[in-house]
Amino acid sequence: MDARSIIATLRDGGQPGAEALQWFARGLASGAVTDAQAGAFAMAVLLNGLGEAGRVALTRAMRDSGQVLAWDLPGPVIDKHSTGGIGDCVSLLLAPALAACGAYVPMISGRGLGHTGGTLDKLESIPGFRTGLSEEALRSQLRDVHCAIVSASAEIAPADRRLYAIRDVTSTVESIDLITASILSKKLAAGLEALVLDVKCGSGAFMKTLDQAEALARALVSTAQGAGCMTTALITDMSQPLATAAGNALEVIEVMETLTGTSVNTALWEITTLLGGEALALGGLAADAADGAGRIAQALRSGAAADWFGRMVAAQGGPGDFVERWPDRLPSAPIIREVPNPAAGFVATIDGAMLGQAVVHLGGGRLRDGDRVNPSVGLSDLAGIGEEIGEDQPLAMVHAATEDQAIAAVRAVQAAYGLAPDAPPEPALILRRIA
Repeated sequence: MDARSIIATLRDGGQPGAEALQWFARGLASGAVTDAQAGAFAMAVLLNGLGEAGRVALTRAMRDSGQVLAWDLPGPVIDKHSTGGIGDCVSLLLAPALAACGAYVPMISGRGLGHTGGTLDKLESIPGFRTGLSEEALRSQLRDVHCAIVSASAEIAPADRRLYAIRDVTSTVESIDLITASILSKKLAAGLEALVLDVKCGSGAFMKTLDQAEALARALVSTAQGAGCMTTALITDMSQPLATAAGNALEVIEVMETLTGTSVNTALWEITTLLGGEALALGGLAADAADGAGRIAQALRSGAAADWFGRMVAAQGGPGDFVERWPDRLPSAPIIREVPNPAAGFVATIDGAMLGQAVVHLGGGRLRDGDRVNPSVGLSDLAGIGEEIGEDQPLAMVHAATEDQAIAAVRAVQAAYGLAPDAPPEPALILRRIA
């Protein structure tokens, strides 16, 4: 068995068997499969697909390419995962809120992928925050702090760690089969009892239409449930950024404003509570999803979630007083510019992918594997759909490292916005539930 024959089978529209996919996953983990071969494999899967059996087989193979954790804790081990969007910082709110409600959350997350931001990159804008923990450190933190947000280590789903980075730079991010295997290989390796999925749909998501999003949600739910993990999915709107900011430190600011009650983004709050409600119900910590959502909301309102977030930050190397002094701890860009509105009107459409690419080109994401991310740059004060904007009002604020980058970002943001003379209908936050 060799990589070339597996790639050729996929290229010609065939379906490699489970044994072949297990071999390929082991090769990704060991280095026996080269970067070129991994890229060719990803492109062949994107173009021709794996089929349901192949998707399950690849997911299990990538899960089993490293260690699969098992837990002995006095509460359920549960988690949430988002398929990625713009201004999606829910994980930073939800992990500590779940911990405050009695759950244990070993959240294995990723970095920015394509035009979407990454949870790990956001957290690493906090000085000293470490996302790479050993298994021993992860187990210790989960016992003491009840939540951790970490990268997939060399021991956990190493095949995905390799393929994830290659997908980002080979334009193969959008494959349902690869997204499913990537998400679930890490989640199942974390030893979860229950999982809730946030499948994004719209201009800022990888899945642009509801049909595409539903296909992905069903693939994720059926694969996870087939592997023995209780799972539901919410398909949520990404026709506009979820937060009013896009960029690593800027999104952490919005998280801290919500956790501390300084300023609350209603959409961000609602998505967090609804996903948390599903997770608590699956884990047996709530009577149903509505009861669970109420418990998550109380954890946020009471400051309990902020307390657990502070414990997590300190445990992972960040400042011990971060919750109290976060405005002084986060980096800021040297150049801040308004995005002038070219004409008065109501915001009718927003090209979220274009906004995400603007952040990437500011240095807030990666154009090539290995690029360093500037945590301070991005967009803030983003106008939302339905908002009336006068000619003298900005569409957003650009946070940049150089004047040239700021000018380019201003143009990109202007191009991403579509205005109309009349107010459009407000987009629904929850489009569908898949169980």
